[in-house]
Amino acid sequence: MSFSINFQRKLFIYYFIVFSILIASFLAFQYYREKQFRIGQLENNLNTITDITQEFIVQNEIIENQQFHLMDSLMQIIPSKDTRITVIDKEGIVLYDSFVENYKAMENHLQRPEIQKAKYADSQFGSNIRFSNTTKQDFYYSAHYYTEYFIRTAVVYNVEIKNFLKVERLFILFVVFIFIVSWIILSIVTKKISESITKLKDFAIHLRQNKPHTETVHFPSNELGVISQQIITMYNKLAEAKNALSLEKEKLIKHLFVLNEGVAFFSPDKQSILSNSHFVQYLNLISEKSSIHPEHLFKIDDLSGLLKFIKKHVDESKEEIHPNKLPQMEDTISKNGYYFDIKCIVFQDRSFEVYINDITKLEKRRLLKQQMTANIAHELKTPVTSVLGYLDTIMGDSSIEEDKKNYFIEKAYHQTERLTRLIDDLSIMNKIDETTDPYKFTPIAIKPIIDEVLDTNQEKIKSQNASIIIKVDDDLKVNGDESSVSSIFQNLVDNALNYAGKDIKITIDMYHQDEEFYYFSISDNGKGIAEEHLSRIFERFYRVDAGRSRNMGGTGLGLAIVKHAVTVHKGKVSVKNAPDGGAEFYFSLPKYSSK
Repeated sequence: MSFSINFQRKLFIYYFIVFSILIASFLAFQYYREKQFRIGQLENNLNTITDITQEFIVQNEIIENQQFHLMDSLMQIIPSKDTRITVIDKEGIVLYDSFVENYKAMENHLQRPEIQKAKYADSQFGSNIRFSNTTKQDFYYSAHYYTEYFIRTAVVYNVEIKNFLKVERLFILFVVFIFIVSWIILSIVTKKISESITKLKDFAIHLRQNKPHTETVHFPSNELGVISQQIITMYNKLAEAKNALSLEKEKLIKHLFVLNEGVAFFSPDKQSILSNSHFVQYLNLISEKSSIHPEHLFKIDDLSGLLKFIKKHVDESKEEIHPNKLPQMEDTISKNGYYFDIKCIVFQDRSFEVYINDITKLEKRRLLKQQMTANIAHELKTPVTSVLGYLDTIMGDSSIEEDKKNYFIEKAYHQTERLTRLIDDLSIMNKIDETTDPYKFTPIAIKPIIDEVLDTNQEKIKSQNASIIIKVDDDLKVNGDESSVSSIFQNLVDNALNYAGKDIKITIDMYHQDEEFYYFSISDNGKGIAEEHLSRIFERFYRVDAGRSRNMGGTGLGLAIVKHAVTVHKGKVSVKNAPDGGAEFYFSLPKYSSK
């Protein structure tokens, strides 16, 4: 409440100062006018006496005859006994003074102020209030110059004269009364204004402290109260609209991160505002460089059509964008065995959205059953054909030697074991597909999982003379199923050790993060993967080198399991060849948050 009192006092002081200045100016002006009026009255009385004295001197030829004693008779008829008459010649010598008997002995009066004023003024008149050294009294002097002499009249400046010259007290009392009334009115007005501003101030403090404003505020019925009420009403409407927009924005953000398409929003100066995980993954597939960020979009030569469109409509265009005619473009590019649909739309404020969709997925879905059937048939055909061949040889030739018969039976047995492994793997994959919720998501530290994978493959790492580089923080945690996450790193490291060659360098890196995901890459500097195989590398039973894979005991399901594990974690996995050689696998896993 101290704010209210202070504000009211300040407002009152401002009004008080202005009003006081006006009143003081008016009072000073009126006082001056009143005093000049009264001085004029006094001077008129003295001028009348001066005129009488001049007429008396002229008629009686007092100056010519030097009969100044006759002046005493004049003093008898002047009503005021406090009136003093002095006659002074033009040289300043006192010829007569009604208050001084020995006036001939008086000092020269030529330098008296009233004499000097009368002598040099155009009106030949001068006045002054001062102390008389002769009579030792204060006088109000009035002097007139008549060429050869001066007639000076004066009255004793006593209490009576002072009171006569004072402004009447009634005027001052009237001014004081007006001031007091104005004071009361100003107090009432400032109080009402202060009440409205105080309530508006409390409302503003609630807003600054982010406190919800629920109570109804009643303002005084004045103009400021109406304005304040309108401000609060408009704020409440804006708050409702803001909350609705925030809810819709939250829905949009959540929607973006569950889309299978890559979407990113950029400001007019090409800074990333928002992007989902798929957008980052697709950029890494399209780019020739490794571990890139959303802003690197503008440095990818393969997106030349998109970059030209952005340059034209964002960087160079100054035309106003109509809301019903937003600039849009669509393009299709092929990269690393993938096909991507690229779209862009520019908004009114020159911000823009870029959309990237992996359209090869549609074709994969169409061919999935056909490829699965062909792969299974192909994988089963070899062991079945071998078993049939060996059995047919044994059954068709009864004279076959016992050692050779045992050899054929052993070969048939190994092919049957291989067939059993294939059937078991198919059964496992089938169970994975059919199980609705086989995973338990918990906080998982990634660094211990990587260390465990490397320990498991320690012998193979030594035999391959491979070096491992880890760029993952010790405290980094994801939210996922520990067995599935472990299988991702296990299969990708196995893949690099099995197929990249000897004397390789394998790098495990967490290269990017956003609000929901960590982005990892596992790369090697080996011989890489032929371009025609990149788009199919995650398919079940697909082998780049079928003969070598079979010899090493592979079933062609390792990378398929990786893809499945990443997918159930709402992530994205992809592969490409590095510019300097070797394969690079990218995948994302959800962050663990303790909040």
